[in-house]
Amino acid sequence: MAIAYGLQRCGIQTLVLDEGDTAFRASRGNFGLIWTQTKGIDMPAYAQWTWASAELWEKFNGELVAQTGTELAYSRPGGVEICLSDAGMAAKQAKMERLKSHADHIEFRMLERKALDNMLPGLGPEVAGGCLSLGDGHVNPLALLHALHAGLQANGGKIISGGPVHEIEQTSFGFRLRTPVRSFECARVVVAAGLGTPKLASMLGMTVDVRPQRGQNLITERVKPFLSMPLSRIRQTADGSVQLGDSKEEVGFDDGVTSTKMAEMADRAVRIFPHLQRARIVRAWSALRVMSADGAPIYAQSRTCPGAYAAVCHSGVTLAAVHANVLALSIADNHLPYHATALGPERFEYA
Repeated sequence: MAIAYGLQRCGIQTLVLDEGDTAFRASRGNFGLIWTQTKGIDMPAYAQWTWASAELWEKFNGELVAQTGTELAYSRPGGVEICLSDAGMAAKQAKMERLKSHADHIEFRMLERKALDNMLPGLGPEVAGGCLSLGDGHVNPLALLHALHAGLQANGGKIISGGPVHEIEQTSFGFRLRTPVRSFECARVVVAAGLGTPKLASMLGMTVDVRPQRGQNLITERVKPFLSMPLSRIRQTADGSVQLGDSKEEVGFDDGVTSTKMAEMADRAVRIFPHLQRARIVRAWSALRVMSADGAPIYAQSRTCPGAYAAVCHSGVTLAAVHANVLALSIADNHLPYHATALGPERFEYA
């Protein structure tokens, strides 16, 4: 949706064809982090692309709020990944040093337990320390999605829901897209259909291979504010509830929740913050991440069907700002930006 919003803002008349509630909606299950410290550790283009988006987020947030009146609960106080052992600390530091080697803009500090106590009161005895990344933050993902819908329409764009696109063909004037109800014609097309992208992209000569990865989430009742910044697996929302997300499951297209995994997630959260054992869980859900073989986004521009593009990623909230600005502007100008070309599907051909 961020790409569509950006295209419409560029003056490109944009229509979004949305499958509707029968689709696997990763955007409705996002954890809400704007996170740089785990992206592109061994992939410079992904690290730099992620940082570019994080830097654009403040302006992006301001524009959406001003245009739609929707508060996104955006903040960028930094973010912490907690380590429960000295070995975990050493492993995290090694990863961050690899990231820093090709992403010099990344600012991080490895914090021993005493320093972390001053920042995050109430930590459990098992916490060894953590990594503070100064460029990280979070946002309400559902508010973001609502604002992008509203912003697109406010700028003159349209959204049609309730029918999946099942065929795309090239024509003399551009492309024809068919749903079970009707057909649509356009000069250019961006396939950004999540787990449905591989099938549709192949109709336009693009190979975009992704798989589902399940992520489960828990939400507690509202509690007194205690968390001043998001953690990689725990964040306190603007309304005081606590969101837990600590699940990466290879289970195909099963988007159900499981008591075993929920218990594991709750147990880890209590090990980090013991007082959370008193918080009541009020909601649980899962969503399917859109994962490439190396975990990075895939951007494609068709060689055989000029004007056709594809875009998939599992970090849509983090990358929303750069998608709405840099990527959309480049597509409007009929090309992909540098970092997106470096994240093309061709990288898998030579792996």
